[in-house]
Amino acid sequence: METAGLVAGVRAGETRAVARAISLVEDSRPEARALLAALFPHAGRSLVVGVTGPPGAGKSSLVDRLTAHARRQGRTVGIVAVDPTSPFSGGAILGDRIRMQDHATDPGVFIRSMATRGHLGGLSAATHQALLVLSASGKDLILVETVGVGQDEVEIVGAADVSLVVLVPGLGDEVQALKAGIMEIADVFVVNKADREGVERVVAEIESMLSLAPGGAAPPAIVRTVATRDEGTADLLEAVLAFHRQAEASGALAAKRRAQLRRLLEDAVRERVMAHVFRQVVPPAELDATVERLAARTEDPFTAAESIVRRMGLA
Repeated sequence: METAGLVAGVRAGETRAVARAISLVEDSRPEARALLAALFPHAGRSLVVGVTGPPGAGKSSLVDRLTAHARRQGRTVGIVAVDPTSPFSGGAILGDRIRMQDHATDPGVFIRSMATRGHLGGLSAATHQALLVLSASGKDLILVETVGVGQDEVEIVGAADVSLVVLVPGLGDEVQALKAGIMEIADVFVVNKADREGVERVVAEIESMLSLAPGGAAPPAIVRTVATRDEGTADLLEAVLAFHRQAEASGALAAKRRAQLRRLLEDAVRERVMAHVFRQVVPPAELDATVERLAARTEDPFTAAESIVRRMGLA
């Protein structure tokens, strides 16, 4: 499919076109740059919600229920579930798509699992571009679920308009363990599995931590849910929408989106500069020859890398 046809398909919300566009982005195909450039003017109108927290917190169940409530309100939904990379295929394990089969046949819901591919921030390197594609396709609400690896997931702030931090009772001192990083990004706290013993302790720990924060802005809402029984999830969606309305009215949302665009620009420039420098320092023919020497074990990658860095004047 030519770029123009693909752009038209994405803008029309065609599932196959959206899936194809995200695949091009994720695989870093040469045509992806022109595609993103054509879609960019049509993006930026979706509400992007990041869902993060420790493993076992029930993030996928929450995403599933939030999607159901949003659909009942007539909103279209895009879901990006960032999965651990399969060590065999390099692709996402797709566990979240399996858990969300109820929405698989709904034309108003698009679900995509993306591999982390070793990216430490919890978000796939192509996630930001995938969000651009989904936004350009007209999705009203985009939910981004991260892999649940702890403090490294603060990167979600760079992608989301509203960040949910999900905690559950019974995981030990999770609030204390997470407060140095991930706890500070929350716009809304979710205490899931609130039918378990210890829920009051988790809420009290969150409130105690928030009491130490500098004054000024209103503290994040704390919403209790039992996602598997669909309890509290409608209240959670309302808390998300309320925060979004407040951020829009105060100008905070516009400021956050400008910061996101700055990071997007910086990343794009950094990528192009590094690729250009690498090509100048290590021409493709020389790179191929070096790889052959590595394969023959006549040179090791560490010495080869040191030689390249020295040639760049960085060692």
